Amino acid sequence: MRYAVIGGGIVGLATAYQICRDHPGASVTVIEKEHGWGAHQTGHNSGVIHAGVYYAPGSLKAELCKTGRQSMVAFCAENGIPFRVCGKLIVATDASELPRLHALHERARANGLPVRLITPEETREYEPEVACVAALHVASTGIVNFGTVCARLAELLAESGAELRTGERVLGIRAATSAGPVIVRTTRGELQADILINCAGLHADRIARLAGVRPPARIIPFRGEYYELRPERQGLVRGLIYPVPDPQFPFLGVHLTKMIDGSVHAGPNAVLALAREGYRWDRIRPGDVLDAATYGGLWRLGRRHWRYGASEIRRSLSKQRFADSLARLVPAIGPDDLVRAEAGVRAQAIRPDGSLVDDFLIVRQGRQVHVLNAPSPAATSSLEIAKHIVAGLPS
Repeated sequence: MRYAVIGGGIVGLATAYQICRDHPGASVTVIEKEHGWGAHQTGHNSGVIHAGVYYAPGSLKAELCKTGRQSMVAFCAENGIPFRVCGKLIVATDASELPRLHALHERARANGLPVRLITPEETREYEPEVACVAALHVASTGIVNFGTVCARLAELLAESGAELRTGERVLGIRAATSAGPVIVRTTRGELQADILINCAGLHADRIARLAGVRPPARIIPFRGEYYELRPERQGLVRGLIYPVPDPQFPFLGVHLTKMIDGSVHAGPNAVLALAREGYRWDRIRPGDVLDAATYGGLWRLGRRHWRYGASEIRRSLSKQRFADSLARLVPAIGPDDLVRAEAGVRAQAIRPDGSLVDDFLIVRQGRQVHVLNAPSPAATSSLEIAKHIVAGLPS
């Protein structure tokens, strides 16, 4: 059996790795348009191994994040990859946020997670600089460099005999008949496969359309903008400090993360990107802008949440506003403590009615699988997403 995986982020590599484990001797090819692994969403995230607090019980996110956290920690331990299970705090900074904090507590308990509500005094035992009226302590959250995980997955795939092809762009796909192969046309020629798995992240909906599949949602890129604390101010944060999120939005709000290398990242702010790989304001691709601007689902989303979007843009343009958001969590942080860090881009699937796809979205059609929505916690969940995909592949 011949398998072709499009996309060399952590989900694509984990899926290829799982195929090699479950089907030794199979032909596995991974196609990645960049010249390295995990170049986009995987390589630009905050490195958090999520516990699964936020996700609706029974959803794929809830199920695969909980088991994925365990799988990721075990994989890192087995492969000598540095990680730390440090726990995190979700803090309510005023009384109006307490109902949402308590709702999160109930949801986390429904998901079977080790969490507890703690007082301000208990919170300061973990984070002495935090200001809050209450907090939720999530003991099982951790941190890792997911780029390092990708590198190890690629090594294991090479050892298993998989063909790893970087710097190769997919140009066209001819879907299989009931008996014939899928033909993938790339910048290096044609590839035949019995099974095609699309893990192309920011371009997954486009790859699906090339394969003759009509995606139920379109990917719209949102840039996540980060700062980091100056080295002399990193002591203000010991671990992970998050605000209570607004459940209307897929973003968790500006938060503070002590990375595996000891640096402290602050963010992300979330604004519409002007390119699917738009890591800066001046990165503009007219085709991507037109693709988003002509999509009715984005306009419906914008009408519903324009105030939220406007506030994110203002914070993007003002370091003072960004610092003020952080100071709600840690009052000692000011604008002079922040230096600009590398941004990320989130591939957010939006339905035609303007609603956000808030769960992993995996579409199976014949001998094809298309992963059409896999934002956070996809990196945490990647090994379990891979098992979920491979278990349902046709034989």
